[in-house]
Amino acid sequence: MFLRTGDITTHVQIDGAPDAAPLLLIHSLGTTGGIWEPQAHALSAQFRCIRPDLRGHGLTEVTPGPYSVEGLAADMFALLDALGIESAHVGGVSIGGAVAQVMAAMAPARVRSLILSDTAMSFAPAQGWRDRAAAARREGLKLPAETVLNRWVTAPFRDDPTAIGLRNMLLRTDPEGYAGAAEALASVDQTAATPTLRHRTLVLVGEQDQATPVSCAQALAAAIPGARLVVLPEAAHIPTVQQPVLVIAAMREFLLP
Repeated sequence: MFLRTGDITTHVQIDGAPDAAPLLLIHSLGTTGGIWEPQAHALSAQFRCIRPDLRGHGLTEVTPGPYSVEGLAADMFALLDALGIESAHVGGVSIGGAVAQVMAAMAPARVRSLILSDTAMSFAPAQGWRDRAAAARREGLKLPAETVLNRWVTAPFRDDPTAIGLRNMLLRTDPEGYAGAAEALASVDQTAATPTLRHRTLVLVGEQDQATPVSCAQALAAAIPGARLVVLPEAAHIPTVQQPVLVIAAMREFLLP
């Protein structure tokens, strides 16, 4: 469905009963809510799984960048408002995990728990993201697609149909939306705010993630009191698609203790 959320129209897919506990699932840079499809379908019997496309991604409206993680978090709150949802469990991959952290810091009572996958409190060096944004605007996303895919999944998974689907998601992302979100990653720094969070938190990371490696996940889990860390074998930066069964199991154990 499409909903008006602040200054944009957002595309969102929803699975589960309207009266079930809301579970907001936020995707990574250059993808869509589709990366959470296995988890949404598996958990829809217990939760109302909400999978938006971020500003500038998928079928959601594109606006000129730069974006900010705070602005993307505001988009997510506007989406919850449009759905009449006061609070939700929030999960995010990569930039989606940064958005989830900011949401919890901005409005703690609106976030029931956090699932932070392959993400970090900051994404240094900032200039690298600004350079990537400039290249996307100048050249589009075709040239870096193979390099990006090599970071998203492990080598043996490269020819899997799901990996090819990830590549198609990237290539169909609007270059301005990609650039704007890359600039958001350049500016995000939650190293002071995230350690103040007191939400139940699950931290997931692919053991072969090069973009936000296990060390980032360890630092994130150490920063949030009581956070649980799960390292996923044979996975890189987007384990929700490469190891969906393992991610579902970890989420079930966390959300349904």
